[in-house]
Amino acid sequence: MACAAARSPADQDRFICIYPAYLNNKKTIAEGRRIPINKAVENPTATEIQDVCSAVGLNVFLEKNKMYSREWNRDVQYRGRVRVQLKEEDGSLCLVQFPSRKSVMLYVAEMIPKLKTRTQKTGGGDQSLQQGEGSKKGKGKKKK
Repeated sequence: MACAAARSPADQDRFICIYPAYLNNKKTIAEGRRIPINKAVENPTATEIQDVCSAVGLNVFLEKNKMYSREWNRDVQYRGRVRVQLKEEDGSLCLVQFPSRKSVMLYVAEMIPKLKTRTQKTGGGDQSLQQGEGSKKGKGKKKK
């Protein structure tokens, strides 16, 4: 335990970890969500978390191949974790607006829906039109 106390808060292994499951409104608390469901985001990714944190000025780095232990789905979409520095070398806060892990998670969940990648998702409508056309063709080929 003395060894952990001797390490600086600025060491990368002392940064806090944020997994996408912490902010996912599709998860229950038992599945790993750590913020209220009304403030959570639908299926956040580790890159989105990294983008929001680095934009506000936090020191972050992304670990792409890390998995949350409670995550049963092994898809690439659910992989990754973000490490965020909360404290400086001397123990003072990096940014005063983020005194705790929870404050960072709430801010990130608030900002992810405002990202350009989230606001420009109009491609979904085109895919549904293509699927509709395909089903019409299938009905036309059916013999009576």
